[in-house]
Amino acid sequence: MTTDRTGRARVVVLAGPSGSGKSRLAERLHDRFGWPIVRLDDFYRNLDDLEEPPMPRQVGLGIVDWDHPDSWHASAAVAALVELVDTGSTSTPVYDISQSRAVSTTTVSAGPDDLILAEGIFAAEIVASLREAGILHSAWCISHRPFVTFVRRLARDLKERRKSPTVLMRRGLGLMRAEPEVIRRQVALGAVAARAKDVEAQLA
Repeated sequence: MTTDRTGRARVVVLAGPSGSGKSRLAERLHDRFGWPIVRLDDFYRNLDDLEEPPMPRQVGLGIVDWDHPDSWHASAAVAALVELVDTGSTSTPVYDISQSRAVSTTTVSAGPDDLILAEGIFAAEIVASLREAGILHSAWCISHRPFVTFVRRLARDLKERRKSPTVLMRRGLGLMRAEPEVIRRQVALGAVAARAKDVEAQLA
């Protein structure tokens, strides 16, 4: 799933289940090479978004299903990445998960030789669009053992007070059970399943 690094093919997609280590990998690559990071999770829809399709609901919890792609602005994420490749700069939202809405914006810049790290739980959903736009370098699904992912995700979400502990625990157990299917779906969308250390070695 790796294309020629020359020309416009410069976006590296880092997909994978929540808590799999995408953000940590992106940070290591940023620190090592200075490559910019686009946080695709910042393109979540606001809780009170009334646009179509309706916000998906999570069965049994009575809350928005934030793990469903319909809770996310795929077209806006693609447009921002195209703009970043073509112009060297783009404005992206800053999303506050505890408030379930975007609270500000930030500017991401990229040099002409930079790879652009696009990471998020829905990143695989835009692999085909990025390839069609001619800006896809490679696409990866970062994976680990489901229990390890569960522990990492819960520790992170509790630390950041993303939702109530009860919701985080129930949601986390559901995500752990669903993780193998999540990985299968992301691979079917065009991402290559790999451990973070192997992806880092490939990109280096």
